[in-house]
Amino acid sequence: LNQTANRPKAELWSYYRDIPVGGSVTLTCSVNPSSSGWKYFWYRGEKTSEPLTSQLSAGPIRVSEEGVYWCRGGRGEPVYYTEYSDSVTVSKNVPNKAVVTLQPNWSEIYRGETITLRCEIKDGGDTEWEYEWRTNSSEKPSNQNELSIRSVSASHSGVYRCKGSENSSTYWSDPFNLTVSDKPQSVLTVSPSWLSAGASVTLNCSFKDQSAGWRFYWYKAVPDPPVNSYSYELLPGSSSGTEQDSYIVHGQTHTAEYACIAGRGDPVYYTYNSKSQFVWSADFHSSVSLTVSPDRAQHFTSDSVSLSCEGNSTEWRVRRLSPEDRDLSDCTTWGTMSGSTCKLNTNQLSDTVYWCESGSGEFSNAVNITIQDKDMILLSPARPVTEGDSVSLSCKLRRQTFDSTVFFYHNEKLIQNDTRWELNISAVSKSDEGFYKCQHSGQESAQSWMSVQAVSRPERSSFPVLLIVGLICGIVLIILLLLLYCYRPSKDTCFKRPIQSESSNTDQNEAQCNTCTSPQHGDVCLYESIKHSEDTEHVAGGYQEVTYSLLELKHFGKKYDSLLYAQDFSHNKGKKKKGGSSPAAADETVYSEVKPGSSLGV
Repeated sequence: LNQTANRPKAELWSYYRDIPVGGSVTLTCSVNPSSSGWKYFWYRGEKTSEPLTSQLSAGPIRVSEEGVYWCRGGRGEPVYYTEYSDSVTVSKNVPNKAVVTLQPNWSEIYRGETITLRCEIKDGGDTEWEYEWRTNSSEKPSNQNELSIRSVSASHSGVYRCKGSENSSTYWSDPFNLTVSDKPQSVLTVSPSWLSAGASVTLNCSFKDQSAGWRFYWYKAVPDPPVNSYSYELLPGSSSGTEQDSYIVHGQTHTAEYACIAGRGDPVYYTYNSKSQFVWSADFHSSVSLTVSPDRAQHFTSDSVSLSCEGNSTEWRVRRLSPEDRDLSDCTTWGTMSGSTCKLNTNQLSDTVYWCESGSGEFSNAVNITIQDKDMILLSPARPVTEGDSVSLSCKLRRQTFDSTVFFYHNEKLIQNDTRWELNISAVSKSDEGFYKCQHSGQESAQSWMSVQAVSRPERSSFPVLLIVGLICGIVLIILLLLLYCYRPSKDTCFKRPIQSESSNTDQNEAQCNTCTSPQHGDVCLYESIKHSEDTEHVAGGYQEVTYSLLELKHFGKKYDSLLYAQDFSHNKGKKKKGGSSPAAADETVYSEVKPGSSLGV
């Protein structure tokens, strides 16, 4: 019998210490030196814990839970134990995460769109993964990471999952729910539906479960009477679609029909077209017009009512749109068309908008006509009235006459109650616009809208105004220049016309004249003196010799100009013979004019 002094120690080892997804690792325990009769005890966590299992051979065990493992051997009765083995740590392999994504990443997918489902391995690197798909839809996925579906349909709706495989497999991805909805229908709304002067029109396009990423396309209808249909033209700025789901039309003056559609993706996926919506204009801004005979908005059943189209066209179509069912139809359905006139069938009740369409694609004004089976109607203009005009509204009974008080209402406010069956407005204004109705003996008419049209004032051209102002300014300027020329101060010329007998006065005159502006300043000074002859007999004889002296100075650009003085004094001292004729020389007036030159020699 051989005995060892030292207690043997168990040995624990494992080739793999990472547990793959869904797998296990093998642990082997032995006693060295090897001998028979040993059974092995396995521990996870603390050594003092209860053994996981025991077996009588040195064969391996398989574990699928991560943790710290020990083992030891034991034999005999009572059991003799070996020392604990060294620990071995086994870890679970955390796999890469598989995720199903949708491209484009839209919250709602519609029938007919093209989509791609992609299996992405988070932190998968450049590893060559193999992919596996599972779905409860009709789609049969391949082993590629992308699943492309062109023109998706309701049969593709379902749950999609994927995973990737390399040396080990990832977990299955979380389920991705794909729901394919029916193609959406765009809905167009317009505001206002009836035009008023100067108002803009706002179009809004929407559809159920609308999300981001859509662009909106706006259309205007163009009538085509020969083929009884419409063509549609894109409105300005919407050829590539607008991000906003609203569009504003500025400056609209006549009846028009609009539609919209939404689209997204590349290639573009479109919704269904919206139903067309009309914006009505009762004013005559178009070259095409509609007149009603008789010209009133309400009519009794069995009345004869005609609608006539006027304008430069040989092809016409009269159409109507019922507000209740939005039914669009033409005269051949509810009347008789003859040339440009439609005769209504008034046997059926209606509250409908009517208009004309020309062969050139134009809309007329719109008229709202009501066919009533009541015993009383309100007679009001079918078309807008112009500000300042006189208007008469009246109540009409089908079979009887008025024998008591008649009440007229404007926007539900009582405005007249007496025995008169007419409401007269001498000069209608914008404040008179609105709904009118009348009552009599417990009966009430339907209400009708009376539209008041502002007086059109043509813009005046600014050219005549500017021309008139320019002419006035020119005339005023000429007058001012003439006044200035006639009444300017005599600073350029000095005139002295004294007639004196004293020679001293001549010096005084010359001194006074010398107060004129100096010639060096470019002015002209004229000196003129008239002196009496010393011969008093000439005075007594009725005449005297007069001498004129004139000096005109001009500036020639030099600092100091030469001044030339000229004086001419008569030396004729002879006495006039009484009764004799005067000599010719004595009768002549002597003029002397000296002009300055650049030098005395000039």
